Amino acid sequence: MRDPDAIVDREAEQQHLRDLLAAGEQKLVLMYGRRRVGKTYLLGRAWGNKNPSFYFTAAETTPTQNREALIAALAEWSGEEIHAEDYPTWRSVFRLLLDFRSPEPLVITLDEFQYLGENPRELNTVASELNAAWEMRRPRRPFVLVLAGSAVRTLEALNEGGSPLYGRFAWQCQLRPFNYWHAGELAGYTDLRERAYAYGVFGGTPRYLTPVDPRRTVAQNAVALMLNPAGEVRELVQTALLQEQGLREIQKYVAILRAVGKGRTELNEIAQGAGLESDTALRDKLDRLMALDYVRSGRNLGAKAKEPFRYRVADPAFRFYYEFVAPLESALATQNAGAVWEQHVAPNLDSYMGLIFESMVEEAYYRLQAPLNLPLVREWGRWEGVDRHREPLEIDIASTLLDGRVLTGAIKWYKKPVDVDVHTRHLEMLGRLSQSGVGWAHAASASESPLLYVAASGFTDRFAEAARASREEVYLWTLKDVFQPAS
Repeated sequence: MRDPDAIVDREAEQQHLRDLLAAGEQKLVLMYGRRRVGKTYLLGRAWGNKNPSFYFTAAETTPTQNREALIAALAEWSGEEIHAEDYPTWRSVFRLLLDFRSPEPLVITLDEFQYLGENPRELNTVASELNAAWEMRRPRRPFVLVLAGSAVRTLEALNEGGSPLYGRFAWQCQLRPFNYWHAGELAGYTDLRERAYAYGVFGGTPRYLTPVDPRRTVAQNAVALMLNPAGEVRELVQTALLQEQGLREIQKYVAILRAVGKGRTELNEIAQGAGLESDTALRDKLDRLMALDYVRSGRNLGAKAKEPFRYRVADPAFRFYYEFVAPLESALATQNAGAVWEQHVAPNLDSYMGLIFESMVEEAYYRLQAPLNLPLVREWGRWEGVDRHREPLEIDIASTLLDGRVLTGAIKWYKKPVDVDVHTRHLEMLGRLSQSGVGWAHAASASESPLLYVAASGFTDRFAEAARASREEVYLWTLKDVFQPAS
């Protein structure tokens, strides 16, 4: 069973926070990220029990009530008599916090900091009051003040030009969902394919992974937590956007996610699918969704500046929801969720996992680059389109390297070893693209440009022999390679 107090991943963040405290000086930290990614969990445990740590979470209420609640919480935590009427302004409250004496290094965290002001202008005033208190000269001591919150854009603005706190932060950090490797670690499965399925269904958000019981199959967990109308993770996904701070017109954001989840990838398609105008407002909403890691965008390698971006749902939990749960809401409301899984989800799950596996491989490459001494990437990409004869083709890996070469390859989520035809077809597609005038494809066809093939179930001997005979540098990865530790 999992240790309830253990922190999965976040080693770099923990070390950075500890180093700031160990510096022995007054430090200001800014940490933000969308809801459920584990900010509170991390900040509540990063320093262990060695140092005093005061943690306050602001509520979505008036600044006056938050100020009074903060003072009451500090009094209870410290055991000292502190009265709200003695601290009628935010500047006086911040001076109280910054001057609070402790025989040990002290950490103070103000979570959901955005609630200390009722609007951006008022929050800017609060930040100005903090800056005024921060500028006062004090004896040197180990002290860290953390401003945290889930209103990503609002918190980012605290360290932008024009903000009273601009340049004050010793560290600014956006906490993001886990990658596939740490998501698998938190899910707890030892079977690697089950680990990958768990990531494909529940994604990398710690709160979505915590209810997963590794003693049950991923299918059983998915039925109970995602397909069931009362499923815990299903409820979290359905209400996620409602919980995000700073998002207005939530119904439009939901409509955009639904459109992208149904395969509408370009701006005009998304607008039509969501029933919205294809305008600046739509682009702004897509940008907000990308900042929160719900959506990602990309273009073919070597795309011209005017070529449109393609959008897709970035978070696997949301991708799974819009692929399988949302279209089957009526059936799931009236019929057995297990039967819906067996008849409609299970037969299509491996096809769904194809793109999930591609994103896992991209993460794996960056995660393993240093320990495996892999070539450094300038731009990771793929290519999808038609050749000069209007024949469709798709290349899973098409990435430029810092040394000028081009890395290409294929990614296959198969249950059987991949045979030589996959390699033959890959070279044939490169040739067609090169003949169509695609510059990078010509470079990728050169013998010195490496190949990366990733097959969940491995390769036949014929494949391995043909691939290695065709290039000087060939990488053949299986699911075991993708899940190998980075150290």
